[in-house]
Amino acid sequence: MTSHQLDHLVVNTRFDTDAAEALFAGLGFTLTPRGHHSLGSINHLAVFRRGYLELIGLPVGGATLRQEIVDSPAGIDGLVFASRDATASHAALSAAGFALQPVQQFSRPVEVGGQEQLARFSTVRLLPGQLPGGRVYVCQHHTPELIWRPEWTDHANGVRQIAGLVVVGTDPESVKQAYARLGGLAEDFALTFLSREAFDRRYGRLAAHAPARDDFFGAIRLKTDDLNQLAARAETLGLPVERDAARVVVALPPFQTLLEFLP
Repeated sequence: MTSHQLDHLVVNTRFDTDAAEALFAGLGFTLTPRGHHSLGSINHLAVFRRGYLELIGLPVGGATLRQEIVDSPAGIDGLVFASRDATASHAALSAAGFALQPVQQFSRPVEVGGQEQLARFSTVRLLPGQLPGGRVYVCQHHTPELIWRPEWTDHANGVRQIAGLVVVGTDPESVKQAYARLGGLAEDFALTFLSREAFDRRYGRLAAHAPARDDFFGAIRLKTDDLNQLAARAETLGLPVERDAARVVVALPPFQTLLEFLP
């Protein structure tokens, strides 16, 4: 694979999906109705014209526990690239030297126009430990028309695009080189690699709400048409927020997540 388009970013809510849903809705994101995967997980999406944020979790008292969600801490947990052919992506990533899980097939029901349809996916997941920060995988959508629907892609907060992801590691240059093995990125999405010290300088007091680990996904960067509204919504929710002329940064302390909003 020589170039990657972002498919989505994942925030692991574990067993607190209700709380995450309330926070993101309160910030002005339009969220899809709760989905129930055939794997046992639940989710909500904030869908944009390209890509989406996924709030993924597990039902309290659920019979099936999706192990990688149980094993991962709450917070920004997944970087997912788009694939047109999961089998071909598996072959390409294997040729690049990555250790992979087999292609995984799963689905979830989606109600459209009062009728239930089945959204279907194929994913290829890198085995843990090869790329610092969190889980990295690719996803093929067999039914994209059930995800990118007009009623879900407009957001009251003016957010229109995921612009990037901040990856924190003890040796940012080595982390950058490790990710370079994946191939290039599409121009509308960027990975930023920072040391913990640089991350703390960049986000100031809000950096205290990020994970206390050697490497992690530190912040999601999003473009919006209304920084003032984002700041006001965050303050109304009682969330830690910092504002300057160029951006608004909001911390979601229960989920060790920073959201950086840019014009």
